[in-house]
Amino acid sequence: MNNTIGYIGVFTTIVLSIYSQLIIKWQVNSAGELPVDDLGKIIFIGTLLLTPWVVSAIIATFGAGVSWMFVMSEFDLSYAYPFLSSIYAFMMFASVIFFHESLTMHKIVGALFIMIGILFISKG
Repeated sequence: MNNTIGYIGVFTTIVLSIYSQLIIKWQVNSAGELPVDDLGKIIFIGTLLLTPWVVSAIIATFGAGVSWMFVMSEFDLSYAYPFLSSIYAFMMFASVIFFHESLTMHKIVGALFIMIGILFISKG
């Protein structure tokens, strides 16, 4: 398989993107409500940006961008980009597990359609 680095890059981009979003959601939830006044909002966001977990999420987002560059060196954009859609499905299940969000039949069916679509695009 001569595109191994491309597939590793896709996987890495997906994992780092999911990690980043989960960490940011967790930290925002932990920080409490967004203040009403502008100065309070700036302090709120500034404080979040300085927490080690949010810094790790920012680094993960950067890492996802770097791994995506490897993907772009191996695959056509029209082939590779649809794989990122799997983030929607994985994030939905991760949100149920980590944040106890609701999981409905409509969400499950939608996630299945996304995954089936990715299979069709990757074969074409």
